[in-house]
Amino acid sequence: MREDGKIDYVEFPAGDLPATKTFYREAFGWTFTDYGPAYAAMSDGLDGGFNADAADQVKTPLVILFAHDLEAMEAKVRAAGGTITRPIFSFPGGRRFHFRDPSGNELGVFSEG
Repeated sequence: MREDGKIDYVEFPAGDLPATKTFYREAFGWTFTDYGPAYAAMSDGLDGGFNADAADQVKTPLVILFAHDLEAMEAKVRAAGGTITRPIFSFPGGRRFHFRDPSGNELGVFSEG
């Protein structure tokens, strides 16, 4: 069962998505679910994905936390001193937002549906 505030997903940048998928498939046997030409999700241990959309990707891996109530979690992040870098938005499978912690690390928080 998913829990609030727990690591749920890691998103990696992918400059060359086909080559990236081939590498992980061949090296580690990972399988992928494509969500359009610029995104592929994997579920081999920890869930994660590769984002090849240059306008929508971070330059380092993006750790994604889970929240049952996305708006409440966004309020907690703000109250704790986090900076919202990308307000709540929808994507296939749910909604999420991104924030920076006081050290400058960027993370995301997502909710299903």
